[in-house]
Amino acid sequence: MQLRMTNQREIILQELQKKKQHLTADELYDIVKKAMPRISLATVYRNLEILSEAGVIGKLEISGRQKRFDYDPEEHDHIYCVVCHRVDNLDIERTDDDTKNMASVAGYTVTGYRLEIVGICDACQKKEVEKEKNS
Repeated sequence: MQLRMTNQREIILQELQKKKQHLTADELYDIVKKAMPRISLATVYRNLEILSEAGVIGKLEISGRQKRFDYDPEEHDHIYCVVCHRVDNLDIERTDDDTKNMASVAGYTVTGYRLEIVGICDACQKKEVEKEKNS
């Protein structure tokens, strides 16, 4: 798919890549509207969908929560904080043998997979420790 890089798409993409986070469309809209005050939330949503469909960015749908958009379109795994909802990249080595072994048990041919790990991030753990100290 040939993607025309409009000024709006360019700014949305630049801001997403600059932040190096997994932002929601709403979060990105708040950032982009500083550079383009007349841009609408619908325009940001539409362009994020177009960029993800073109493979320029990734789209995450974690545990039924609001979609997040990933500055890195390469296939990789994520870890999600159940307290603050932060999403981070997770560097886990994927092997074809592991995937084939798991799939053969169920009789499937694997075309891809997504690993979703949930937990509590370091910052939230520290806040909890502080809260307990002050109680």
